[in-house]
Amino acid sequence: MLLLGGCASTRACEAGLSASPQYETEGCRFRNAVNPEAKPSQEGWRIWSRFFFGKKEGTVPVDAIPVRPLTQAQLAALPADANHIVRLGHSSHLLKLQGRYWLIDPVFGERVSPFSFMGPKRFHAPPLALTELPPIEGLILSHDHYDHLDVPTIAYLKDRVQRYFVPLGVGRRLVEMGVAPERISEFDWWQAATHAGVQLTATPSQHFSGRGLWDRDSTLWSSWVLQVGGQRIFYSGDSGYFGGFAQIGARFGGFDIALMENGAYDAWWPSVHMTPAETVRAFGDLRGKTLYSVHNSTFDLAFHRWQAPLAELAALAQAAGIDLATPEIGEVLTVGVPRQNRLWWEGLR
Repeated sequence: MLLLGGCASTRACEAGLSASPQYETEGCRFRNAVNPEAKPSQEGWRIWSRFFFGKKEGTVPVDAIPVRPLTQAQLAALPADANHIVRLGHSSHLLKLQGRYWLIDPVFGERVSPFSFMGPKRFHAPPLALTELPPIEGLILSHDHYDHLDVPTIAYLKDRVQRYFVPLGVGRRLVEMGVAPERISEFDWWQAATHAGVQLTATPSQHFSGRGLWDRDSTLWSSWVLQVGGQRIFYSGDSGYFGGFAQIGARFGGFDIALMENGAYDAWWPSVHMTPAETVRAFGDLRGKTLYSVHNSTFDLAFHRWQAPLAELAALAQAAGIDLATPEIGEVLTVGVPRQNRLWWEGLR
């Protein structure tokens, strides 16, 4: 989640969205599924005031975040008969799936904000530059918030990605950023497609969308399922805890690895991000084998200490006997291959 935004103008309902069960034509807005466990959030003006004037402590690292630099030669050397995940930072990932490269929510920009001079600034450089990326077969977006959909990144990649896979309404955002419409595929929840040997399914999440003051929930948000090479990969996007995780786990029969949101949670917005305990609960619902922590360690988006999501999740995972992955920035994880997890944040201020 990002609670900073610029101004946007009001507009009529966008054609083609009203057929979605998630869309309300009164107000032209998408909505979350009914969730009896949803907890109320504070009013928007209070959250804004807290962000601008509230006191923070330990939310930005003093010591350098470890980054493993990546080269094109290293990526090329990764076996083409396996599925590899490279952590770029926050929720951004480069995947090499059966020899072809994909991106998930890539953010290479310096700030996640509508402004170049203010807003959350990244803690570390990416492990490789945009200009060093290999040819990208597919790019997957979970929603349109600034920490997931980054203008400078898309501006560079717009003609360098074969196909974009996005939730309903997000295609318009990409077109405004210069992406050709014929390169974009939009999805409602549970819709699926196959591209370059990967079967993709947009699955539910519990969150919200918007890039300005007047466009909240005008585009859809989603999690994603990738089935490739006999393995199943889940990516939560941003989400609060809800019953949809159990539904997804049941429908797909479990996952080899689940990239789960773990960070930017707060008692003031309890329904749009998960606490570490809720992340563990959701992972159990999904029937996952390996829990891979995302959405932390790159931007200051909440009031908890920057290490807290990782430390709390690691303790919970150890107590529950969960195979946890907290890779360093730039580290390569090969799905299904045993690895020794390192608690790299320990000892860092």
